[in-house]
Amino acid sequence: MLPTIAVLSTGGTIASTGSEAGATPSKRGAELVEAVPELETHAELTVEEIAQVPSYDMTFETMAELAAAVQRAAAAGADGVVVTHGTDTIEESAYFLDLTLDCAIPVVFTGAQRRPDETSPDGPANLLAAVRAASHEQFDDGVYVAANGEVHAARDVTKTHTSALETFGSPSTGPVASLTRSAVRIIREPRSYSATFDVATVTSDVAIVTSCADMGRRQLDHALEDDVDGIVVNGTGLGNTTSELGDGIADAVAADTPVVVVSRCQAGTTAPVYGGGGGGTTLQSHGAVHGDDLPAHKARIKLAVICSLTDDFADRQRLFVGEGPER
Repeated sequence: MLPTIAVLSTGGTIASTGSEAGATPSKRGAELVEAVPELETHAELTVEEIAQVPSYDMTFETMAELAAAVQRAAAAGADGVVVTHGTDTIEESAYFLDLTLDCAIPVVFTGAQRRPDETSPDGPANLLAAVRAASHEQFDDGVYVAANGEVHAARDVTKTHTSALETFGSPSTGPVASLTRSAVRIIREPRSYSATFDVATVTSDVAIVTSCADMGRRQLDHALEDDVDGIVVNGTGLGNTTSELGDGIADAVAADTPVVVVSRCQAGTTAPVYGGGGGGTTLQSHGAVHGDDLPAHKARIKLAVICSLTDDFADRQRLFVGEGPER
């Protein structure tokens, strides 16, 4: 008896066709499934349309709709879920679901770098890979991204190239699995690598401020003037900023606005090593928390989820840092 996989469609390049006005999502999920007959040898499929948007227009509201659809599929007895999604923000939607879902079935996102109407589109192969992973016996929970013959954990995966088919990687950890023609090869334990928060929708506003050479504090001050709920600082190296921006971080924390410092480097973790006005040790002494190896856009999602869960400043900092292997 084949497993049951629910396919949730949201648009993206995998569903797009070109025009004089630019490529836009035009194909529905059922069309994507029908284009890959081999899917039926791996699972019984249902299809539901959640959205029809390019992923650069993805919103927290649509992410929440996706999470609710996964919960419905699980309640209806699905063995897994596949989400077709644009690659621009696929890692953000996947991470949002990883943070907010608590269900015992795997959710595998997939997309494409080439449209169905281009030469050698990669969408069909990626969709097949996603269904194979979602129906595999060792994938029983967690959220993933499947593309180019690899499966990555939602927390760790990132898009590394604007157009290459091998764009997705997990710089600090590597993939969870790879796929051959006949097998899914497990590389590390398939599971969620994120803490779970009981949040249905995001109602908070979190800003991202970037540090670079000779960067002042104007962006951070504007964020505080806008009364944001939290700030993610995309720092340099191990998680450092300019001295002027460091002073702004001190003011933000003093105003009970949580600040998370991450690094613009693609791999590695932040660490409080340097002093001075904007060194990581100084920022920690101001009360900023370090974001480990999360990139800024994922740290923003985690902080936004936490800020939607609690208004307490100390709780927001504590929950972001977390404890144990889930982070």
